[in-house]
Amino acid sequence: MKQAHGFLIAILVLASSCKKDNDSNLNGSNLATLDAQEQSGLIFMRQEEKLAGDVYRFYYRKWNYSIFSNISQSEDKHTNSILTLIDKYSLVDPIPNFQEGTFADTNLQKLYHELVLTGSNSLLDALIIGATIEDLDLRDLQVEMSKTTNADLLKVYNNLTKGSRNHLRTFYSDLIGRGYTYKPQFISQSEFDEIVNSPKEHGQM
Repeated sequence: MKQAHGFLIAILVLASSCKKDNDSNLNGSNLATLDAQEQSGLIFMRQEEKLAGDVYRFYYRKWNYSIFSNISQSEDKHTNSILTLIDKYSLVDPIPNFQEGTFADTNLQKLYHELVLTGSNSLLDALIIGATIEDLDLRDLQVEMSKTTNADLLKVYNNLTKGSRNHLRTFYSDLIGRGYTYKPQFISQSEFDEIVNSPKEHGQM
């Protein structure tokens, strides 16, 4: 269990590093429509959503636990919704081949391997990491929404946020049933409490 908790630090450090790399590698195309921060946000979230889906698929094969299969399919929809915007605004897709478990970004590649390794210790560790990924995803989506007024981006980000709230509810409920209380690492405790104590949301995810 200590290993899973200690890994939360690595998630934050590597995710922040990946975001900085994306900011510095933009080619500046289409700036009349999207500014550099908006472009960076799309590139980053495309990769973060793929990372979540790939990790959950690995966990499903490892533990044969349906939660991971269901949520990985949802993450694929999220990733594709961002790709639609990347294509619309003529940006370069950072993961064009979409091969599972592979990333052009070396930090994300390292993060993926560490996540699957830690989640292989036990089903409980995998579920804790699942909750942590959604916790982090919610924080990152909030950050990206604060940087844009673009209606296309806000619509997709809001939809992804709704999905991540549902995913967090699912992981948290399962963890509680196992006697484990997850504490938020990235969003506030009050926001977390509001999410897990409210019903599942419906509509486009």
